[in-house]
Amino acid sequence: MIFVLVYATILLQGCTVWREHTVNKWADATGGEGLERSFWNEVKNKNWNELERHIAGNYILITLDTRLDRAPALERIKELQIQDFSMGELQTELHRDTLVVAYDITLRGTRAGQPLPQGPVRRMAVWQQQKSGWMKIADSEIGSQK
Repeated sequence: MIFVLVYATILLQGCTVWREHTVNKWADATGGEGLERSFWNEVKNKNWNELERHIAGNYILITLDTRLDRAPALERIKELQIQDFSMGELQTELHRDTLVVAYDITLRGTRAGQPLPQGPVRRMAVWQQQKSGWMKIADSEIGSQK
């Protein structure tokens, strides 16, 4: 009996019982990475109503060439035709009710008919816990990684 338990323990030692937590919808998001993945999944799937529910009224988007308030920022985001995306070099800082998320993202697709940059772009997002849930209050495109 002890042999069976030891053998089973050795066999299961390398197994992962739970799969990686994938984020397919906002309810699955458990932190900064999950919130950003939910955001980009909504953009990719063009779920604009759902996306807008998580964008604060005082949202600001800073890009390499402009600063946009909520309405024009959403119009710019809606120009994106995302086929796929990947994220890396993720760093999240939580301070009370605010999350700051810095990461690299590679977007495959177009914006306003023009191809998106091939390589990763450094981004920073700020999320705030409000009565209605986590709301994105700021987004910044820092630049391409060389």
